[in-house]
Amino acid sequence: MEENKHKRRIHYSGKYPKKFEEKYKEQNPGKYADTVAHVIAKGSTPAGMHISIMVNEILDFLHIQPGQQGLDCTLGYGGHTSHMLEKLGGNGCIYGLDVDPIESQKTVQRLRDRGYGEDVFKFRLINFANIDEVAGEAGKFDFVLADLGVSSMQIDDPKRGFSYKTDGPLDLRLDPEHGESAAERLHNITKEEFIGMMIENSDEPYAKEIADKVFSLMNKGEKMDTTTQLREAIESVLWKVPKEERAQIVKKSCARVFQALRIDVNSEFEVLYSFLEKLPEVLKSGGRVAILTFHSGEDRLVKKSFKELKKLGIYSEVSSDVTRPSAEEQRLNPRSKSTKLRWAIKS
Repeated sequence: MEENKHKRRIHYSGKYPKKFEEKYKEQNPGKYADTVAHVIAKGSTPAGMHISIMVNEILDFLHIQPGQQGLDCTLGYGGHTSHMLEKLGGNGCIYGLDVDPIESQKTVQRLRDRGYGEDVFKFRLINFANIDEVAGEAGKFDFVLADLGVSSMQIDDPKRGFSYKTDGPLDLRLDPEHGESAAERLHNITKEEFIGMMIENSDEPYAKEIADKVFSLMNKGEKMDTTTQLREAIESVLWKVPKEERAQIVKKSCARVFQALRIDVNSEFEVLYSFLEKLPEVLKSGGRVAILTFHSGEDRLVKKSFKELKKLGIYSEVSSDVTRPSAEEQRLNPRSKSTKLRWAIKS
């Protein structure tokens, strides 16, 4: 048997690591729990981790009982799933879905290491637009959770290209093994389509100016293949903004443009439409569904679907308003600030 060779950690300058690859402690939370707890207490998300949002509110609504069958449509880091599995107490089953082959493999292993075998937790590498296929295998569900946010592990890894804050390939795919990257998408659409994408997906007020700049650069033969190249193009458009306001406006525009591209590359609205349409058919009578949204476009679709299906008698109850994270949760996890929770109960 070949001996495991000791792998030396990457050295970094300064007191604390700054690059994602250097944060060896935070990327091994089981071994360095004290460090992870310290990072969270400061209001940050440890690298390579994801802090589950509104866990108590979700569990209170879903009212999970031993013996039930549930579905986590977006497994991610597995935080919500692990809490729901605890409620089952080893009696019942949860199906977890995800399209990210990289992070889901790690999550499944973490849950298996905690003692959750195939009898109580089943994973399927599938888009939650296809919940009808899962229900065809498993039968209908007592409870369903869909957390529509991007996991922090994906945001923090520069190789995935989700964040304008770090340099990396302009990718933005939840499943990096299939489909067009954001860079490829930019090279394959017209300027008018890019403008429409930014307006429709993220209400970007500088959509025309940003598109003019990006396409002017690309028409001159310049690349738009990295997160830094796109961020710098956006920054160059906003240089006329008063200096005291510029940093905040640039930050918001970068976030909106990256969001618009991510939604487009992953067909997020189309996926959500399909999910909401199929959802009632996978729920048992009295079954409960909770959905976490992170921007107004998603929330409008969920609100409209729930309202219309309640009028038709398909849902007996729906949330009359959104539930938001507490002030304390927002302090400890700033990434939770834009979250909205809506719920429905099947007739």
